[in-house]
Amino acid sequence: MGGSSLSSPILIGPDKAYLNSKVVFLCRSPGSPPPNTYELLKDGNHLVATSNDLQDNQSATFFLKISVTSEGSYHCRVTAGGNLGLSGTVRLQVVIPVSGTMVTSDPDPPILYEGLRLTLTCDVTKGSHLSYTWFYNRQEVTSSPTSPLTPLLLWPVGNTLVVERVTAKHAGNYSCIAGTRMQTNSRFSSSREVMVRVKAYLSVPQISFTISKEGSSFCGNVTCRSSRGTPPVTFYLFLDDKEVGSDVATESLVAWFPVAMVPGRDMGTVRCTVESDAQRLTSRPLTLVVVPVGGSPKVDVEYLYRVDSKMAAARLQCLLSLGTFPFFSWSLNGSLLLHPSEGDSSHPSHSLADGGRTLFLTEITLEDSGYYRCRARDSYDVTSAWVESQPVLVQVTEVSTTTIEVMAIVFCCFLMLTLAGGVACVMRMLNRQRGGCVFRIWSLFLNVSLSVFRSLSLFLPPLSLFLTLSLRRCCKQRAESESSK
Repeated sequence: MGGSSLSSPILIGPDKAYLNSKVVFLCRSPGSPPPNTYELLKDGNHLVATSNDLQDNQSATFFLKISVTSEGSYHCRVTAGGNLGLSGTVRLQVVIPVSGTMVTSDPDPPILYEGLRLTLTCDVTKGSHLSYTWFYNRQEVTSSPTSPLTPLLLWPVGNTLVVERVTAKHAGNYSCIAGTRMQTNSRFSSSREVMVRVKAYLSVPQISFTISKEGSSFCGNVTCRSSRGTPPVTFYLFLDDKEVGSDVATESLVAWFPVAMVPGRDMGTVRCTVESDAQRLTSRPLTLVVVPVGGSPKVDVEYLYRVDSKMAAARLQCLLSLGTFPFFSWSLNGSLLLHPSEGDSSHPSHSLADGGRTLFLTEITLEDSGYYRCRARDSYDVTSAWVESQPVLVQVTEVSTTTIEVMAIVFCCFLMLTLAGGVACVMRMLNRQRGGCVFRIWSLFLNVSLSVFRSLSLFLPPLSLFLTLSLRRCCKQRAESESSK
């Protein structure tokens, strides 16, 4: 043991090995003459195996079967002619093959409402030194901007995937792969897909009703509807605070309830309630009263213009004082304009809106001019009487456009008249010494100018009024001056 040292031998071996597998360690000692003794040591001086080199191979091979206790640090010691050499250390990790991969969730089952926290865990029955890969709808979840859940998800940590506040976009199928990556013979285990359902909270239900005629009697139909939520839900109908019906909606968020109806009579107040496993919401109250169509309709006309002041369209509204469910009809010069429910209109420039209450003249032509009437009856009873408005004249007119050229001419005339008025005032002072002859000439000119300027006042009312008053004041002062003489 007191001999000189050999050059450091080299130990080659795996850093990871599966449990119950066989591995090979190779210890080489270049330049060591035989005979050589090779020893494989673990965790310091624990002797694992020994090999003798008698033929100058300058290496030794050690075969090991991996057990649970095989994990540790290995090095080899070479003895040659009383000289010793120690290799570097190789750290061996024992890997347990992965199996039984599954996804578990919190909550379980993975059905939760928007805004709650979801935790998914990739569990295995056995396995060690594992890495995990998550999939959402069979697409890998990564930190890449193109990842299907970025930035909706927190980045997975270890074997967990956490969503702090779920939304409807997080619903779908999740799975994971657990595995051990080796230089050779990597092993992986895949889980089954787990479906995550994200339920939306219900909105306050809306309530409405319709009426229809069956034979000689009438029947009402109350509709309860929520605009958002996740079925199944249960709807309840209350008439005067008494439950009169219920319905379980499994595929939609709407329910219908038949009720007795008599036009013109108050049938009570109804409310509807929608209930889920987390909420119970009630609609506003609704009075079941059907007012028959009556009174005298009135047609209100509004003309619509383009930016260049030309008429573009006209809107006619049929104003009705009585009637809960009216059906409207329009006529032009006594000819009926068909309702959309009755067929195509013979006037393509006519368009109905608001259930026929509003008539749009979308293309204004001379053919669209004339007398328009609207009439109405109860939509639920084809035998009900019509009420009709007075005829209203709708005319196609063109609004004159004030062009730049016309404005330029008007401005030039205005400038000339302004100069003339100024000269007249100057001449008034000079005329005091010339017997009033010049004044009479300018008075005639000013009268003519006033007539012209009044015609131009159609285009520039504020300015023309100001100049007219100024010229009149000037003439009045001149007349008073002459009379004083």
